[in-house]
Amino acid sequence: MLTWLILIPVLGAAVVALLPRRRTELVLPVGIAVSLIPVGLAGVLFFQFETGEAGFQFLQQATWYEPLGISYRVGVDGISLGLLVLTAVLVPISLAASTSIDRRLKEFVVYILLLEAGLFGVFVALDLFLFFVFFEAILVPMYFIIGIWGGERRIYAAVKFFLYTAVGSALMLAAIIALAVIHANQTGVPSFAFADLLALDLSPTVQRWLFAAFGLAFAIKVPVFPLHTWLPDAHVEAPTAGSVLLAGVLLKLGTYGFLRFNLTLFPQATVDLVTVLAVLAVIGIIYGALVAIVQPDLKKLVAYSSVSHLGFIVLGTFALTSGGLQGGVIQMINHGLTTGALFLLVGMIYERRHTKKIADFGGLAKVMPVYAGFFLFMAFASIGLPGLNGFIGEFLVLVGSFATLPVYAIIAAFGVILAAIYLLWAYERVFTGVPDKPENQRLVDLSGREIALLAPLVVLILVLGLYPKVLLDKVAPSTEAILDRIEQTTDFQVPEPGRLADVFVAEGGGE
Repeated sequence: MLTWLILIPVLGAAVVALLPRRRTELVLPVGIAVSLIPVGLAGVLFFQFETGEAGFQFLQQATWYEPLGISYRVGVDGISLGLLVLTAVLVPISLAASTSIDRRLKEFVVYILLLEAGLFGVFVALDLFLFFVFFEAILVPMYFIIGIWGGERRIYAAVKFFLYTAVGSALMLAAIIALAVIHANQTGVPSFAFADLLALDLSPTVQRWLFAAFGLAFAIKVPVFPLHTWLPDAHVEAPTAGSVLLAGVLLKLGTYGFLRFNLTLFPQATVDLVTVLAVLAVIGIIYGALVAIVQPDLKKLVAYSSVSHLGFIVLGTFALTSGGLQGGVIQMINHGLTTGALFLLVGMIYERRHTKKIADFGGLAKVMPVYAGFFLFMAFASIGLPGLNGFIGEFLVLVGSFATLPVYAIIAAFGVILAAIYLLWAYERVFTGVPDKPENQRLVDLSGREIALLAPLVVLILVLGLYPKVLLDKVAPSTEAILDRIEQTTDFQVPEPGRLADVFVAEGGGE
């Protein structure tokens, strides 16, 4: 099933590419139809997934090149399951929101579908060579999506995005090869299989070097401060679909990579470098929020909010507690839903006014009440209002982090306050008051199609906000297995207060 999840978007891209150019009216409907198939497959995976199991499920394996130990290994656990569903949901929504694309539409749909296939591949790959292939393959379609269909500075933004991520990836490739060589020296045969590499005996010094190589690649993808400068440019210049997928899924490649590989392959280095990552995470939380407050551009404001929100995920991950790790995983999903929706909403108003400047708006709630309602709902979800999805993720991160990193958790809590400031202040300037500009007085409220695009995200935000147990029950065993490995291979012990979140996750379940 996982292989089909990867292949269907690729086959769909081939079908779209073969459509006659004179039949452009078929391109987007065919692309959307193809992208809906993985939604069904991801749903089946989610409901067939065995809750309570820490290991990988739906495993598939085939040897590709035995002399080098390269194999096709895929599987899914509680950490990657939600990200697969998130990807499957956001792609058809992004395509359906792209009706304004009026040039080279066929190529646009092809690149979106290839991007989807690469994202699925990253989240299910259990061979590090295979993971790297998918990790790098994602760069190509996103580069063209930004560079061809982006704004005025699209070439600059696309090249900056590509160069930043390519440099980090080169170091990660060197580290992956080093692991295979070390495996060959210790066992007599090379291997890139994740399960085989977990058994390696690595000295603390070697772990720190390899952690740094992997960590730089993932830190750029997150992005962690001060490696974040490519993100606002990419977001602002990308078309709406590109921004939705970039914020919703691509940024999670970094946080997922830290959790999947750095914490498990290099546990001693993880313990040694906790403080460094915690400092960078907290700086990102506060810095991203402060810069978002002063942004005159609505899309750039949402972009900098991502820097702040991703900092919470990094902090939760390196708190090394149950609450921190589980909160980090669910916050990956939450951020994808809320920030993806905010970028959709910014794209909808941009199509009407062809501006993203906050000063160009005002009083929109009087002429676009439905749009104003959706925007306020998503802002509340992003802030972390109780009952919506953002609350449980930030709560678990802060509770889990306080056990091992109390000072950093207290500082990070101010990021929640700052989020309320930049989002509600932006809402006040854009939506309240009298629409005194003639251009705003003539605006048309959301259409049925646009409401239909936002409705699934609203439903998921409410489900995860009111009943997070549906996801946390699947996440908990996998994150506990990571903590168990760290405790078994290092002197680090998860403090009992760090398991306070278990009261809410395992017993209360957010009910």
